Amino acid sequence: MTIQRRSHHASGIMLIECLVYIAGFFLITGLAFAAYYRSLENSRGLRHNADDITRALKAGERWRADVRSARGPLALEQANDEQVLHIPQASGEIIYLFSQGIVWRKTPAESVPVTLLDAVKGSRILNDGRDDVAAWRWELELASRQKVVRLRPLFTFMAAAPQGSK
Repeated sequence: MTIQRRSHHASGIMLIECLVYIAGFFLITGLAFAAYYRSLENSRGLRHNADDITRALKAGERWRADVRSARGPLALEQANDEQVLHIPQASGEIIYLFSQGIVWRKTPAESVPVTLLDAVKGSRILNDGRDDVAAWRWELELASRQKVVRLRPLFTFMAAAPQGSK
């Protein structure tokens, strides 16, 4: 009966190899967590941007509907950083006011203006009338929530008021 002896070199993993494997595991795990949290942050930013775009489009469509249903000439007032647009309607006058980064809308049924859109960096309503058409343009820029802005959130809405409301 012969007894075989194992050599010490092939008997197991050395302590140094074990530390290298552990360091590699933590490095790969750390990179995976960093990539996950970066994608989570980008996803959250995308959701906020989509919500802002939706809010701006709804406000723009509301403004366009009000301008299209005007019953007389629209009046635009501008003082300092504030802009006020008066839109006469059959039931009274709808007022759009831009002040301090907020677009307000006041209808005859409301005693105080209601916030239509907040977090607005800039808003400008212009009379863009053509020969026989009373056209109005609303240029809107939303304030960005991101530190680094790759694409500025700019919107332009155009509406034609009815005949005789030039």
